[in-house]
Formats: sequence, C-alpha cells, structure tokens
Amino acid sequence: MKISPKYKFREIAGEVIAVNQGTSNIDMTQIISLNSSAYVLYKEFADKKFTTQDVIDSLIRIYNITPVEATLGAQTWVDSMIKCHIIEE
Repeated sequence: MKISPKYKFREIAGEVIAVNQGTSNIDMTQIISLNSSAYVLYKEFADKKFTTQDVIDSLIRIYNITPVEATLGAQTWVDSMIKCHIIEE
C-alpha cells in the first residue's frame, strides 16, 4: 500500500484536513479530517510503501500499546484511509 501523492494534509483552524492537490472542483461537503494519531501515521508513511503490519509495529513503538490494540487501530486506520481513497492498494 501507499498513500496517494494527490493528498496533502493541512492544519486549518486547529483541524488537520485532507487537500486533494490539483483538483479545481472541490466538494466541501466531504472534508476529510484526521485526529492526532491518524495524522502521526500519515506522516510516518507518507513517502513509502507499507503493510498493515508496518502500521501495527509503528503504533506499538509510538504509543507503547499492546499488539491487540495496535492491530485494531491499524486496521481501522487502513480501512478508513482506503475508503477515502487516500491509501492506494
């Protein structure tokens, strides 16, 4: 998997939102925002290919959580980012 280079994240009014670079017709009814841990993962994997296991390992390392918690969090993050077309498989 990899994060689509079309998306960049910007902080606006205290929220981190996705910006689809090069799109002139933006649908503002579908704003994608990230919480702080989702943004940490975005920054961790923005410029490289990765697997769900890589995300799990990063969550364990960064947040010192159990493998079970990390697996649940990683799968939730990956699924959400794929659904929004931010992660390409």
